Amino acid sequence: MAKKQSQNSDQKEFVFQKKNYIIMFIGLAFIVLGFILMSGGGSDDPNVFNPDIFNFRRIRLAPTLVLIGFGIEVYAIMLNPTKKK
Repeated sequence: MAKKQSQNSDQKEFVFQKKNYIIMFIGLAFIVLGFILMSGGGSDDPNVFNPDIFNFRRIRLAPTLVLIGFGIEVYAIMLNPTKKK
């Protein structure tokens, strides 16, 4: 005798919904933008100091964007879109 499975158990459900993935991609974009803003500022000649590595964009803005992106990622993971208010 073979067991009959109900139709509900055959359907696979994803862990996250579409809203979660959209928010995750937004967070990922913040992280990538932060790392892009951090890059550069080096010198071609190792004997010449380039003070551009200490500007506002690389010291304050880029790390802030990365941290905001990680915060958005945590929020997207914790978000439960099926929860009714």
